[in-house]
Amino acid sequence: MKVRNTILKITASAAAAGALTWLTVLGGASSVPDAAIPATQSAAGEGPGFAIEDGAYPNAEKILAEQKIKLKSGNGHIQLTECTGAPELMQIFSHENEKVCFQVTGDKGYLSLEIPAVFGVKGNNYSAQVDMSVGSEEKTFTIDKNSWTAVGETADDQGRDFMLLEIRTSK
Repeated sequence: MKVRNTILKITASAAAAGALTWLTVLGGASSVPDAAIPATQSAAGEGPGFAIEDGAYPNAEKILAEQKIKLKSGNGHIQLTECTGAPELMQIFSHENEKVCFQVTGDKGYLSLEIPAVFGVKGNNYSAQVDMSVGSEEKTFTIDKNSWTAVGETADDQGRDFMLLEIRTSK
């Protein structure tokens, strides 16, 4: 009989606590003082409470310091990788960095970057274009699939050093 009374008391306490919680959640009266209820704030004016992909290239500062390649942003389908000679890699040749390689994935790729003094690109099995600049002049070069394309200095009748600014790829 004593066990039964204890169970009833526990059940009644739990039910009361549950009812109090529901009243608080629904905005009803509560016997809990306002000071004991944690304050909440609206997140509406603070911006989103979740991560938003901004397109910034991961570890860009470290790559710039170590390899002198400024990777700005992209859609994630053109990634800097080790040059292994694999035919699926896009290879960029420059006087500053010698050879820089990129793995291309997906249907469309985009990468904003800066590599100075680029003079050649070896394409892969993607259609590709590169945007380059020299001074205030900008030029777009179409890259041949799976072969070498002269760009920048080697395609310029004045032999000027061009900066690689963008790579765009599509299947």
